[in-house]
Amino acid sequence: MNKVMSQRVFDLEERTAALGENVITICMKITKNEITKPLIVQVIKSATSIGANYAEADDAESKKDFHHKIGICKKESRETKHFLRMLKIAVPQFSDSLTELWHEAKELNLIFNTIYRKVG
Repeated sequence: MNKVMSQRVFDLEERTAALGENVITICMKITKNEITKPLIVQVIKSATSIGANYAEADDAESKKDFHHKIGICKKESRETKHFLRMLKIAVPQFSDSLTELWHEAKELNLIFNTIYRKVG
């Protein structure tokens, strides 16, 4: 995994981008079939959306706009956790890597939940 995954990084822009990159990287290695293909599409969409929405939150035009975008980050990180869990069942040979990504998505979800509550 990327060095961001092995060290505590507090730059959320970097962490969210790295999660998206790492999800794409592992999904490129997974054999596509009728079960894995839709899971791969969904997890890539949700994982990359976290960073995109965080970037938008960082450039928010108002407190309300910031709160809304952080809320999307919170939802997308939870969705990413779900699809990573499903992929672990579909491709058990990648279980360790997918678990590592799941833990990062969980940490990001907890961070975004905290920000969301404090700003709201």
